This record gives sequence, C-alpha cells and structure tokens, in this order.
Amino acid sequence: MNKKKIIIILIVAIILLLTVCFGCIAFFEKEKTGNIQQLDNEVTPEQDEEVKIVDLDSKTRPYAVMINNLYEARQVQSGLSNAYLVYELLAEGGITRFLALFRDVEVERIGSVRSARHYYLDYVLENDAIFVHWGWSPQAQSDIGSLRIQNIHGLTYEGVYFYRENPFGIAVEHTGFTNTDLLDKARTNLNYPKDTDDGLLLDYSAQSIDLSAYGDTQDASSVKVFYSNYNEVEYEYDEDNKVYKRFINNQKHTDYNTGKQLNVKNIIVYDLDYVGIAGDTKGRQELYNIGQGTGYYITEGKAIKMTWEKAKRSSKTIYRFENGKELIVNDGNTFIQIIPTNGNLEIN
Repeated sequence: MNKKKIIIILIVAIILLLTVCFGCIAFFEKEKTGNIQQLDNEVTPEQDEEVKIVDLDSKTRPYAVMINNLYEARQVQSGLSNAYLVYELLAEGGITRFLALFRDVEVERIGSVRSARHYYLDYVLENDAIFVHWGWSPQAQSDIGSLRIQNIHGLTYEGVYFYRENPFGIAVEHTGFTNTDLLDKARTNLNYPKDTDDGLLLDYSAQSIDLSAYGDTQDASSVKVFYSNYNEVEYEYDEDNKVYKRFINNQKHTDYNTGKQLNVKNIIVYDLDYVGIAGDTKGRQELYNIGQGTGYYITEGKAIKMTWEKAKRSSKTIYRFENGKELIVNDGNTFIQIIPTNGNLEIN
C-alpha cells in the first residue's frame, strides 16, 4: 500500500472518530441539561410554603396604633388579634398600653385608641409606621413635631377618621375607635406615603424553627410576665395548635371583635429602666432603651436566651441569638414584652 492511500485512510479514520466524539458530547450534554431541567421543576414542600403573617413582597407602611389596656376598657379592646406585631410597655401608675402594628389587613374596629407617650415613638420609627393615637403627653407632643412623625390624631379627626362606640356604658375616654378603612382614607387625604423601603423589624421563617440549633433551650409551657401589681401577663402553651393562649391578671385576654382569646406565636421579653420624669405631676416615665442587653425569645413551647441592641431612637432594635446570629421568628404574630427592671419573668 502506497503512502497516498495510507494518508487517505488515516484522514477518513480521524473524521469518523471526531464525528463519534462530537455525538457523544452532544448526547451527554443533552442528558445533563435534561437532568438540570428536571431538578429545576422539582419543588419541595419547603420551597412551596410562604410566610402568612406578612407579605414579604409588600412595601406597605404599617399603622402603629396606641391601644388602651385599662381593665375598664379591656372589655371592648378590639383588633389585637389582627396585629402582626404588638409592643406592651408601661405608661404610668403601673398600667400598660399596647402599640399594635397592622399591615395589609382589613380590621373592622381598632381600639380603644389612647394617648401617646414619647418613648412609644421609638417603636413607631423603627417600623417606619404611621402613628395613630388619641391625645398625647407634653413630651410626646413635642417629639411628634421635632421628629416629624406622620400621625393621625383622634383629637383632630374625631368624627372623620375616628368614632365613639360605647356598648357597655363605660367612661367616655375609653370609647374611641377607628378601623383600617378610615385609616387608609386618612393616609390618602393627609398625603402620607403608602410604601416604605425600610423593611420589616423581624425575619420570619415559614418552617418551624429548631431553637436548639442556635443554643441551649428550656421548656416554656407557661410564661408569666410581671409588670406591676396592676398588670401581670400569662401565656399558656397550646401544644395542639403550637400557639400561646394569652391571659391578663388570670383572665382570658379576648378580642371584642371576635369574642375569642388571643393566640400568640412568638414572645420576646426583656427588661429596661423605666424612671419617673422629675417634676411630672402625672407620674409619667422615661424609658432608657438605647444600648444593649439580654432577654428571651419564646415560641412553640421552648425558650432561648437572646440579645437586643438599639443604637438610636430611629434605628431598628436588632435581636440576636446568643451565638450572634440574627433572630429568626416563627411565622405568626409576635408580642414584645418590655418589662421594668423591677418586674419579673417566670418560664416553666
């Protein structure tokens, strides 16, 4: 066989070999792509679930409403079951008031709405909320102006965005209410921005959180939060529904709108210094909440130690597990109980 024929045979062999190789590559690439597409189309239950307490894609600003918690007014206390976040702080005389946050919900009745105290404004600011109140202390009046708090005031808008309702013949100061439809109209007419880029205070998990992954835990089937001789809060864990039933002074804490006892998914508790304002004849308080400290996060029958940190009045309070990771809470409503340093917390 001459050299010319050998060269031709080699060229043909090389061409056949390359054809086979390219075919193999194309086959495996197709198989690989097909597998990737198959994996992309598989949706696990975890991926399919979404947080329900808030819409994580929404940018709607919340309303932060001062809600009465005197015994006389508690029988008409309305709307707390619809709030995604509720702060409970001391006012004066051992009483507490709630700052309840509502976002992207329709609530038929909220209240009774009461007057502002200046340190509640720190929690309005950290949520970039529109503040709803009926009256104010001198300190709150001053700070609402200087801090440019966008507010809707019952003293100004009674009969417009607020109304009176008195089914049980209680004192008139406990009979002021509003609802989300009226608040939406107020926001529009007052030209307050509807949306915010500020983000939520807390991170939520659609999946039940294993607190033991973040540190040592303890059982928490019963939680008692003592503010004063006037106000003691108790939570009893409902294992079937994985929520806490709320009580005040050994009485079921109910929502007048529903007639049902309040259920709470997450509880955050820590103590701060409340100090009487010098010369204030009404016994009003100052709250020292700038700095850092420790507390507890309680959910689904377990409690774990956590830390808190607040850099300034307008900044968000940052909550972390003791290992330094930022706090994640279970999907559901949260009560933040800020008790005085002479208060008490019992977890059993």
